[in-house]
Amino acid sequence: MRISTVAIIPRVPFSLLNLSITTISSASPLQIPTVDPPDPIPAVDLPSKLLEILTRPNWQRDPSLRDLSRSITTVHVSAVLNHPPLDPRLALSFFDWTGSLPGFRHDHGSHSALLGLLVRHRLFAAARRIRISMFRSCASPEEARRALATVRSTTSLDLTVRCYNMLLMALARLGLLVEMREVYGELLASGSAPDVYTYNTMVNGFAKAGSLAEAKMYYGCIASAGLSPDVHTYTSLVLGHCRVHDVDGARKIFDSMPCRRNEVTYTVLIHGLCEADRIDEAFELYSRMGDEQCRPTVRTYTVLIQALFDARRMTDAVVLFKEMRKEGCIPNVHTYTVIIDGFCKERRLDEAKRVFGEMLERGVVANEVAYNALIDGYCKEGMIESAVAVMSSMELNGFKANERTFNEFICGLCKEKKVHKAMGLLDRMLERGLVPNLVTYNSLIHGQCREGYVDVAFRLLRLMTEKGVKGDQWTYSMLIDALCKKGRMEEARGLFNSLEEKGIEVNEVIYVVMIDGECKAGEIEAAHSLFQRMVHENCSPNDYVYNALIDGLCKEGKLDDGLSLLDEMVERGVKPDPVTYSVLIDAMLRGGEFENAWRILQQMIDTRCEPDVCTYTLFIRAFCSEGRLEKVESLLAVMEKKGVVSDLVTYMTLIEGYVNAGFICHAFRILKLMMDSGCEPDMCTYSVLVGHFAHERRRNFEMSDLMGDMDMEGKKGFVDLWKIVEIEDVLKLLSEMVKYGCDPNIKTFSALIGGLCKEGRLEEARLVYREMEERQLLPDENIYTLLINCCCQSRIPREALIMMNKMIDCGYQPHMESYKLLICGFCEDGDVIKAKLVFHSLLNCGYNNDEIAWKILIDGLLKSGHVNQCSELLVLMEGKNCQPSPQTYDTLIKEFVDRSNGV
Repeated sequence: MRISTVAIIPRVPFSLLNLSITTISSASPLQIPTVDPPDPIPAVDLPSKLLEILTRPNWQRDPSLRDLSRSITTVHVSAVLNHPPLDPRLALSFFDWTGSLPGFRHDHGSHSALLGLLVRHRLFAAARRIRISMFRSCASPEEARRALATVRSTTSLDLTVRCYNMLLMALARLGLLVEMREVYGELLASGSAPDVYTYNTMVNGFAKAGSLAEAKMYYGCIASAGLSPDVHTYTSLVLGHCRVHDVDGARKIFDSMPCRRNEVTYTVLIHGLCEADRIDEAFELYSRMGDEQCRPTVRTYTVLIQALFDARRMTDAVVLFKEMRKEGCIPNVHTYTVIIDGFCKERRLDEAKRVFGEMLERGVVANEVAYNALIDGYCKEGMIESAVAVMSSMELNGFKANERTFNEFICGLCKEKKVHKAMGLLDRMLERGLVPNLVTYNSLIHGQCREGYVDVAFRLLRLMTEKGVKGDQWTYSMLIDALCKKGRMEEARGLFNSLEEKGIEVNEVIYVVMIDGECKAGEIEAAHSLFQRMVHENCSPNDYVYNALIDGLCKEGKLDDGLSLLDEMVERGVKPDPVTYSVLIDAMLRGGEFENAWRILQQMIDTRCEPDVCTYTLFIRAFCSEGRLEKVESLLAVMEKKGVVSDLVTYMTLIEGYVNAGFICHAFRILKLMMDSGCEPDMCTYSVLVGHFAHERRRNFEMSDLMGDMDMEGKKGFVDLWKIVEIEDVLKLLSEMVKYGCDPNIKTFSALIGGLCKEGRLEEARLVYREMEERQLLPDENIYTLLINCCCQSRIPREALIMMNKMIDCGYQPHMESYKLLICGFCEDGDVIKAKLVFHSLLNCGYNNDEIAWKILIDGLLKSGHVNQCSELLVLMEGKNCQPSPQTYDTLIKEFVDRSNGV
């Protein structure tokens, strides 16, 4: 097997699965290694060649057979075994030899071919062995059904009870209960008497599937047949009770067993207790294993370690893992995977990576699940490059990326607001023969909604529906939420009201987003009606619902109604959370009701609801606005004592408070603390500071004239701030940052350039860019994107193109939005040739063809009135074999007709 070389080019943030970035000027992509198929044997009929080799003496040692071995598949083996003159003993030897090849597994076809040959030559002993091997090899329900059909058709080969038992075990392993009943009935009809292994298999199969009543029926048959249940029987019954979440019933059987329990019995009940969140009882049982001379197995330890990680008791999990090895129980790949996944979920990726490395060093071969756990951890943290590196290792070691792997990358990219790259993976999935599922589409819809592309999200919904993937409650909650956030309330209401006919049950999440949307739109009565409907439909309102309503009432100045709703919430048994109290405290503080706010804070603490960083920040903001900085310092001390870590809004509030009080040195001290803690200042934070220097320069402006109030999320009401900031204000900020030990980094320049580009001040943004270059800092993807988009919005597409070329030369992939603005910009200037060149380069980026059609052709050119240019670029897409889906063609045709008719 040949494996291609891994080429990792520095500074290329992402190019997954050979997703190339060959655009206007060439940028070297990050290449993912691909596993090449075995080299074909040219001009040779492989089965014929194998048959020829089998005629030679000592054929197993034939050198040419060794060369052919890595190309042999079960299809070739079946063809050889079905060759009429083949000696059956030679066929059996060949079957055993191929079965010993690394990575080779006989399937039903090869088993069936050999079985037929052996039966025809009446070699029944060998035939029985192959028949049992066929049962054991079944890896899917379909294979098991084929094996069953073969057995039924081979009437000349009698079925012993042992053979029935092996067949029943294969069916039980794959959960084929209907077939188990049929085979059991055939066993009885044959006149053979089931033995205890038969009954145990039936009990276990049905218990494992949660069919406890039927499992107990077969258990009753044991005594009726004059047989005695054994430890396996009782262990299966314990498992059955656990599967139906009756852990007490499982414990009762466990305690009353008339025979000695074994390690499996203990482990099954321990697992059941852990799944019921009764971990302490599970450990009590674990501690008793030695009383019956049972030693915990690797499975026992793995179950307990998993439970400890799920309960976020990481320290205990690590201690148990060490104890496991100390006791001489060697962890397997499942144990390591549980630990890796546990660390990843707790965002302790360095430890997850260390455990993964330790696993490999100890000779434990990683499987797909282990690789995917680490990939998922990196993707969830936005560390896409690290995830790509793990995937490279995964594929180099013979494991192919599956649907889960792709879904993890898509989810990670969407979380990083790179939905344009995530969309490109849809095509890569299809190229690999993988089928996007509901998780795939939901991640993409969430990504599009999060970045504001609501219409694209609905096009995705249509695409997935027509591909046979039905949306669920999560799908529609995201779409309704996105419509509400865009202020498209009529559409949100229409979609909400259509859910019943779509077969979607409205759950708490959908009610929350709809109620929150109505509240934010000022429609409190409509929100209250939804609340009443929710209660009427026996859908219990949760804290999120109450929080949305209380927030809406407070925003409308109806604080008393909000407090009444808090009382109702408590009466209904719904516990208020920090958000509930923070909403009320915010309303009180804004109204100057400090005493009432303190009273609510005390009530919060009395009910054991610990104030969070948002709650403390509200008080800090209120004290800052009154200039009571000594109170602010006291609160910061309380936060530190309680282990509450300041966040972006806290730091920004403090900086603004010190700036407004005239303590600029204190403001920069907070900025340094902020940067040192790893909390990156954003554009709003720098706006406060640069606004101070603008205020100093223009003393006729008050700071409050430059900025609006800050809300709970820390968003600023910019009132022409970036319109009046001059380049000397920005340079002054940068020099003061250096003076106070807050060295400006690339994120600093990104925030400053972003503020200027927001107001279309391209010339000033250029000057800041040059200042960045003079400081030997290289622009990042965001800076390039800001400048490209600003150039386009300033009607200077040629300069935007130059900047895009620089971006690509540095290894960054331009965003779809940038391409849209640039192509539309050239069309506006009448330069269709350049528009086509840019579009041509876009088609080489690995973007999803449907998204290109949606965002460039429909939302870009058609909405701008460039119908003819849109038609030309569609032809260009087709010429490059980048056709959109039939669903997108339908949308394009409708849009073409509408635009042509002036709609």
